[in-house]
Amino acid sequence: MKNLMDSLMEIENTKLKQRFSLSGSSPSLSPALKCPILSPSDHPLSDDHIIFHQDDLFLQGFPIMEEIRRLGKLCDVTLKVDNQSFSAHRIVLAANIPYFYAMFTNDMVESTQRDITIHGIDALALEALVNFAYSGLITIDVNNVQSLMVGASFLQLTQVRNACAEFLKKRFHPQNVLGIRTFADTLGCTPLVESADKYLQQYFQDVSSSDEFLSLSYKELTDIIHRDELHVTSEEQARKQCVFEAVMNWVNRDPELRRKDLPPLLGKVRLPLLSPHYLADRVATEELIRTSHECRDLLDEARDYHLMPERRPLLQSFRTRPRCCNFIIGHIFAVGGLTKSGDSLSTVEVFDPLVGRWQMAEAMTMLRSRVGVAVMRNRLYAFGGYNGTERLSTVEVFNPVERVWSRVSPMHCKRSAVGAAALNDRLYVCGGYDGITSLNTVECYQPDRDEWTLIPSMVKHRSAGGVVAFEGYIYALGGHDGLSIFDSVERYDPLTQRWSTVKPMLSRRCRLGVATLNGKIYVCGGYDGSVFLQTVEMFDPATNEWKFVAPMNVMRSRVALVANMGKLWAIGGYDGNSNLSTVEVYDPQSNTWSFVASMCAHEGGVGVGVIPICKPPD
Repeated sequence: MKNLMDSLMEIENTKLKQRFSLSGSSPSLSPALKCPILSPSDHPLSDDHIIFHQDDLFLQGFPIMEEIRRLGKLCDVTLKVDNQSFSAHRIVLAANIPYFYAMFTNDMVESTQRDITIHGIDALALEALVNFAYSGLITIDVNNVQSLMVGASFLQLTQVRNACAEFLKKRFHPQNVLGIRTFADTLGCTPLVESADKYLQQYFQDVSSSDEFLSLSYKELTDIIHRDELHVTSEEQARKQCVFEAVMNWVNRDPELRRKDLPPLLGKVRLPLLSPHYLADRVATEELIRTSHECRDLLDEARDYHLMPERRPLLQSFRTRPRCCNFIIGHIFAVGGLTKSGDSLSTVEVFDPLVGRWQMAEAMTMLRSRVGVAVMRNRLYAFGGYNGTERLSTVEVFNPVERVWSRVSPMHCKRSAVGAAALNDRLYVCGGYDGITSLNTVECYQPDRDEWTLIPSMVKHRSAGGVVAFEGYIYALGGHDGLSIFDSVERYDPLTQRWSTVKPMLSRRCRLGVATLNGKIYVCGGYDGSVFLQTVEMFDPATNEWKFVAPMNVMRSRVALVANMGKLWAIGGYDGNSNLSTVEVYDPQSNTWSFVASMCAHEGGVGVGVIPICKPPD
């Protein structure tokens, strides 16, 4: 009896006999079908073969395999979890899920078993991940993200795990970020842990009022409050959820059990940075502190710091070092500057990094180009500048809550091309140009008193230099004195009230941009007397050395440089031909610059400051 294959062969032979003429034992083509035999040398491409590739083969094949599986056909393995079973094909699982590849190709016991029991994965998550192996599609929502991330981690589906992590990142909230961080740490998902840390550090004030924060263990709390990177306006913040208040709230959640932890926790709070009034009116009156000898010693240390400033060098420790959050997400304000024709502006615009564009903000009360800008306690200060007619000594401050500019006490000297920086609870303006000469004088402003004080002058007269606060010092970099352009750098120590010369830059620069990021100083652009610069240098205090990093994409003199979102932003400037509205961003991880949205209302020469976004997005 003929089988199916025999029947098919007979049909095919019949068809061939109709098409081919047979002579003896050697078949030959009929005249109509004869064609010459081509040798490789006869072919214009000199190839004796081709490779055909069907691009959509896998796109067509996997849906069919998925359908075969749903019909229960050709399945050779059954996965069992929580009394549920899922049939599948070993070859598909091994090809697309690393865990099963290792299981089925390494002579494990399960490699030959029909039924395999899986532990540690939710049944619905396993079903979704097996389906993903066939379709490449998976739905992630708030109800399944945790179980999917656990399953993807177990099965080594890295891209699914990363997709779950991105889903969670976009849903950070002060009430859940600590829980998500703990979950990510358990799974060893370092990128999600790091993202949670950045969120926690930026929005510490809000996170510290959450139930998750008050439920932390002593060890977990210590790890958080010890960090330099916490973004706090001060250690007290007027009795809002600052570091001190956060610690006291945690202890008072269960005072009988936690009071023993207060002394070591208070040792992590930077008490010397609290104001004398706050120390006296709040800290010293706290009953748990009054009844603890160790706590009173820490309070006395903080009092001595204020009462005997001449002894502050002897009291230096991490408790006297201001915190500095490197990954601030803030609004970038571009202030004053120049038009294309070189006229001064009062215009202000702001860049929102969450939406990626510039928009107009409230204008200053007067025209200012070559203006000094600094931010303190979430307020933006504009110092001096040039109004098109004269140099200015006036100062105004922007309140982002009330959205108004207001005048404060003027400086002692008129200053344009001036550098400014904030350190601790004071603002410093250094050098500049008064319309006659470059200046070496320095002034210090105390916002609480609305009072300016002249402090020791710099070693050099510096106009159009860079000024930045770094590791407890005020640095003045580059600039010119009207005759020479400098590569020199000097710094001011507020404790000793002295300026000292430090390691010079690799290039002479005036009209440069300067900012700090990740414990390093960066300078960019400027003018060296003959060339407009696009080079960038970085100073590492650990090695006391400057080195070049990737240059900007364009030359920029009169450029403003700020740190925001863990990157550097070079804004505006002058390239030797025209004022610039363009903006580029430096990523220290990749050592690359890339363009982002240009300013909408300025043509360079702006002063720039970043006001942190203190409230997390809804």
